Amino acid sequence: MYAIVEIAGQQFKVAKDQKVYVHRLPESEGSSVTFDKVMLIEDKGNVTVGAPAIEGAGVTAKILGHLKGDKVIVFKKKRRKGYKKKNGHRQYLSEIQIESIATSGTKATKKAEPAKKAEAKKAAPKKSTSKKGDDLKKIEGIGPKIAETLADAGIATFAELAKSEPAKISEIIANVRGNHVTDTWPKQAELAAEGKWDELKEWQDKLDGGVAK
Repeated sequence: MYAIVEIAGQQFKVAKDQKVYVHRLPESEGSSVTFDKVMLIEDKGNVTVGAPAIEGAGVTAKILGHLKGDKVIVFKKKRRKGYKKKNGHRQYLSEIQIESIATSGTKATKKAEPAKKAEAKKAAPKKSTSKKGDDLKKIEGIGPKIAETLADAGIATFAELAKSEPAKISEIIANVRGNHVTDTWPKQAELAAEGKWDELKEWQDKLDGGVAK
């Protein structure tokens, strides 16, 4: 028995007990997730095809761990322009193990697909008017590249940054060139999330790159 299922925006052919690497899921290690976008199920020669998904079908998996993929080098060059740019990228991944495939009566207990996450964020109240999150560059020490890297890792608002540990932030931006001190970033983000801009500005005047002068 196998199924074609969409997980975090990608489609996979999976079977029971199979291990799969997918784009990073928001759930913690050891938790179980159920994906309800099942496009096809094959069971003992009987094939069921959805339109596009099979109603009530689901694939349940356990998250074994979170990790980074291999580094990919992206090199750009323009002839006769003197332009060269080299960047490295390591994709954030989750390793999951398929526990069961159900043909009916299943409802998704965890919504890991990017589209569903976006719908949930639209429904939730926001302090920021930006559809893409808050302007993290307002935090002393954060530039455009770091803000983009944090957003790719799921930290796109002041509130999310305020809840993050400095050590975790440093791990996320490890591939961004430069020496970045993240100790004050969560506290700065907390003030920004609460709208205490005067207090934040007064503190930032005493900082240089996120570090006290």
